[in-house]
Amino acid sequence: MKVIVFGSINLDFITTVPHLPNRGETVIGDKFITAFGGKGANQAVAVAKLGIPVAMIGQVGGDNFGQSLLQGLREAGVNTDGVIANPDIHSGVASIVVDTEGENTIACAAGANSSINREDVQRFAKIVPQAQVAMFELGIPLDAILEAAKIAHHSNCITILDPAPARADLKELYPLIDIITPNELEASQLVGFTVDNQDAAAQAAQFFLNQGV
Repeated sequence: MKVIVFGSINLDFITTVPHLPNRGETVIGDKFITAFGGKGANQAVAVAKLGIPVAMIGQVGGDNFGQSLLQGLREAGVNTDGVIANPDIHSGVASIVVDTEGENTIACAAGANSSINREDVQRFAKIVPQAQVAMFELGIPLDAILEAAKIAHHSNCITILDPAPARADLKELYPLIDIITPNELEASQLVGFTVDNQDAAAQAAQFFLNQGV
């Protein structure tokens, strides 16, 4: 595998609405679909669509959702030998509301993603020597991400982090990351000031460089 993705796998429930609901508000939507998701799985599928060999490391639940998610990854061309079905917990799910402008809100129940542990890291470690790039995101336990990122870093993989959902305790992770890809909101949360123009983006980039990225 040229690329390994270590991250979350979810089933998404997506509703389109005229506008995003305010607190306590019910908004009637006009369309509903289910889709395969999870930030890690999305990364893996995107790589596979580019025709690049990619493997996914993670967990799904021992439910029908889990079997569907595994099948979806395989059909997309992702190697799932490193994904296990955990019989003790449900698969990760996300409820997504999207408005007519494409803005969205997302609520996730991590499920099996929260159970990723040292055994998953060991599966990751076994195939790292084959890889040129390792991709991470923050939808799984941070201690597992740290351990896997250390392995990838010491194996001279290019490491890429999608820092979502954003969190404050990443100082130990930053020096292990070569490329970080926050959106405006995530960048603002991570650096502590609003990132909404080119100058602020340059300041944010310097912040990440100073942290070791």
